[in-house]
Amino acid sequence: MGAQKGIQRANEIYRDRSRRVLELKADGKEIIGYLCIYPVIEMITAAGMVPYRLFGDIREPKTKVEACLPTVVCPYLRSVMDIGLKERYNFLDGVVMAHSCEVAEKLAHIWKTYIDQKYAFFLDVPHTIHDAAREQFRDLINDFKLSLEKYTGSPITDEMIVDAINAHNQQRSLVKELYDLKKSDKPKISGVETVKVLMAIMSLPVEEGNELLEEVITEVKGREGGDNDDKKRLLLWGSIIDDTALFELIEDVGADVVIDDTCVGTRPFFPDVELTDDPLVGLANRYLVDIKCPRTFKEANFGEKKKDYMEDLESRFGYIKQLADDWNVDGIILHSLRYCDIHGYDIPGLKDYFESVGIRSIYIEPDYTEAALAPLRTRIEAFLETLD
Repeated sequence: MGAQKGIQRANEIYRDRSRRVLELKADGKEIIGYLCIYPVIEMITAAGMVPYRLFGDIREPKTKVEACLPTVVCPYLRSVMDIGLKERYNFLDGVVMAHSCEVAEKLAHIWKTYIDQKYAFFLDVPHTIHDAAREQFRDLINDFKLSLEKYTGSPITDEMIVDAINAHNQQRSLVKELYDLKKSDKPKISGVETVKVLMAIMSLPVEEGNELLEEVITEVKGREGGDNDDKKRLLLWGSIIDDTALFELIEDVGADVVIDDTCVGTRPFFPDVELTDDPLVGLANRYLVDIKCPRTFKEANFGEKKKDYMEDLESRFGYIKQLADDWNVDGIILHSLRYCDIHGYDIPGLKDYFESVGIRSIYIEPDYTEAALAPLRTRIEAFLETLD
């Protein structure tokens, strides 16, 4: 194995995410794109197809999307739609989209109208975790399964679903192992490299992604770690960050993103699927309850007690403090893309919570363009100075 085999391959896939799936497609594999972290990708794998996550491009001017989406909605989703309209996703055989937010729900139907693909499915994910919502979501996942069976002409058995769950759980375990290598005083893998690896495995069949992760982990374990003890250790929370530019900026000003809670980082990988007698129940619990995202309302449970604001914050955000403690962070960057209401509405509570537990934080709200990140440099530098 070459000294840089894993990291180099991840970097190559990151630079050209479609290259490998085009090879797979030439070999007869069908490629199903999915948007956000709520489409149940185990079902795509169980159906014998390749789940391929849809991302935007902060470096690509949006020139076609104005025909179907206004400028005052999520710029990331506008970018995804713009790329679709430019036929850069024409290699997909179909797409699965979910109700991650109101704009994503609308985009699913707009995509189906404007872009002709053989298969399209919309998963109407509930926004609460009550028992009725879990039962409803289990039935919606079954509808997804039936839709895939109709499209492929082949049944998807419980055994096939369990095999897919095991493969994706293995991937999640490997991702956790990769993040564990960032716990040391001198993290062995940078935030930039981590993003490239994660975006690479979300562009591959799960088994191939697992092989890549094993190569990367073996390679990274052989490193001595970073050479700067003075770098501040940061947690990055927030919405979609599907490019290395922000991580490059943070590392360039003397900090390391050692842990994150974002929808391209730990959020889609840390919760496993519990194997249940009915595998759809385990899938429903994992995607609706265990994934931590502001789009799902998790009501605090105080029993007979009167509701208390700080206890509510602890119930909602305590897991983030646990991440901060486990990775020994010095501060937190709260990131919400412009017009991302579901993340933006959580910012006041998050600021109050981290102030109450003694962790400094800064809030940034960039647009989804590379140019929008440049003005953040001075703010992040000033924030790092407050951590001394």
